Amino acid sequence: MPTPLDLTRASAFARLALHGIDREYPNKPAEVLRGPVDIMSPSAMHPAFYGCFDWHSAVHGHWLLVRLLRVCPGLPEAAEIRARLGAHLTAANLAVEAAYFEPRENRGFERMYGWAWALRLATELKTWADPDARSWAKNLAPLEQKLVALVRDFLPRLTYPVRTGLHPDTAFALGQILDYARAVGDAGLEQLVVTRARHYFLADRNYPLNYEPSGEDFFSAGLNVADVMRRVLPPAEFSAWLDGFIPGLRTGELGAWGRPAEVSDPTDGRIIHLAGLNLNRAWNLRGVLAALAATDPRRSVLESSLHTHAAAGLQYVFSGHYEGEHWLATFAVYHVSHAGLQP
Repeated sequence: MPTPLDLTRASAFARLALHGIDREYPNKPAEVLRGPVDIMSPSAMHPAFYGCFDWHSAVHGHWLLVRLLRVCPGLPEAAEIRARLGAHLTAANLAVEAAYFEPRENRGFERMYGWAWALRLATELKTWADPDARSWAKNLAPLEQKLVALVRDFLPRLTYPVRTGLHPDTAFALGQILDYARAVGDAGLEQLVVTRARHYFLADRNYPLNYEPSGEDFFSAGLNVADVMRRVLPPAEFSAWLDGFIPGLRTGELGAWGRPAEVSDPTDGRIIHLAGLNLNRAWNLRGVLAALAATDPRRSVLESSLHTHAAAGLQYVFSGHYEGEHWLATFAVYHVSHAGLQP
């Protein structure tokens, strides 16, 4: 079962997402304009996912609201959330979203970060026995199917993984897509992701911990790799792989992963990424722990770092600055609700 959240905290997270879901501006489009006809407002171009500053933030803002409805019975904002989601996740709106990816120039839009969050949203809806969720999942299906087709086309052509602390990171997307494939029973997609993850990361050794973070990271590229590999490998094989990936862990050495990133200016839209990095590290560390035996001696240093990073990231979710508030609650809810570890 999903992990319950304190209703007060969940309500606060929900209000942040509700504040942004219909907020069209400021907006950061990422479109390729093929001609004057493509010059449209965000809401005309993306009638379901136009708020929260950019497309991917709108998508994962919708996921956040669905997740909170699901794991927090009695949420005070439940009726408003259902109404707002119902207005956005209509068949007509989502048909437009799916059609957006048809032109050749748009097939790389939000690859693969936005795709991953859209499939995480599909996973949440399809694994929840709720009448509204079933209706929204049905409406989302054309976009879901389009993105799965794009993943199937793209991954065999991706010779090398993208290793970055920003949106294009391959390992993060593979973890989300693998969870989706398993949740919906798509064995072919599951095998593709497992094969590509092993190709990209199985030989990784001696990860340079102290190369992280870069100044604008919201991901740990290295811990994202560990989090996808714990999904891919059987526990004993993952344990052995982890020894090669982080050899110093046996003696308590976590390098920069043992220290939360410093956020010098929460009003800066790029520097605030580092608060998200701390939350991403926390959920990845929890994922690694979930794959290790209860008696594994590496657990203590990982658990200590997890709690330190979570506390450091959570303190910036309610900063009062839209630069962080349009997206950080998603990372917080992903962590505190144990998303990626259970339905």
